[in-house]
Amino acid sequence: MSEDQQAGHERPAAEAGGASTMASPAAPKRRRMPLGLEILIAIVAVALVQAFLVKPFGVPSQSMETTLGIGDRIVVNRLPHQVARGDIVVFGHGDTWEQTHRPPAAGLTAVMRFLGDLTGIGPSNTNYTVKRVIGLPGETVSCCSTAGQVLVDGKPLTETYIFENLPFDEGAGGCAAATPAMRCFGPIRVPEDSYLVMGDHRSQSADSVIACRGSTASGIGCAKFVHRDRIVGPVVFRLWPLTAFGTVT
Repeated sequence: MSEDQQAGHERPAAEAGGASTMASPAAPKRRRMPLGLEILIAIVAVALVQAFLVKPFGVPSQSMETTLGIGDRIVVNRLPHQVARGDIVVFGHGDTWEQTHRPPAAGLTAVMRFLGDLTGIGPSNTNYTVKRVIGLPGETVSCCSTAGQVLVDGKPLTETYIFENLPFDEGAGGCAAATPAMRCFGPIRVPEDSYLVMGDHRSQSADSVIACRGSTASGIGCAKFVHRDRIVGPVVFRLWPLTAFGTVT
């Protein structure tokens, strides 16, 4: 019998119940992206989210108690918005409200600030403050009514969120006394494209009117304002503590 005939009578291994001796082709290995590139993509993604959607911040002081506490982690809405009275907003500035950024740094500090600006973690070239919007552009804000309330264009505000307000004794003359109560200030006209902001913890807030208190004279020279361009956005959510997790109103 020829070799060809013998081959024709052989049963394939698979038919004989044995495993095929032919090795299956190896699947091509998926090339892993370099670690450095993965980190760069992650940083860029975080930066884009914080630039256009939301940005997290930590609350460093007691000026917004009890609405916001020291150490709270909050989220600010970066989408286009119209600033309204009562909004809690985060705004950026330098070492003073008049400055746009902190003084420049060098070396490792400069690198850390750059990364902080991108990721929202760690030091930054900008200081951030959180306050509540009280006066809108063109409005006149003063204090106080006979009941000790803040006035906007002569109308008293109802502010249920205030915690530990400054002293005001109507019986002792209030703002009409020879030495006005420390709660008193103004009147202050808010410039165009700017806002007058105050803290909910009024007695512990370095806000727009801190240098004007205790006087009923015009607050043109003593007040400080937040320009529209400095506002990062309104606070919309709290991430921490978990006991207060949820929207901020």
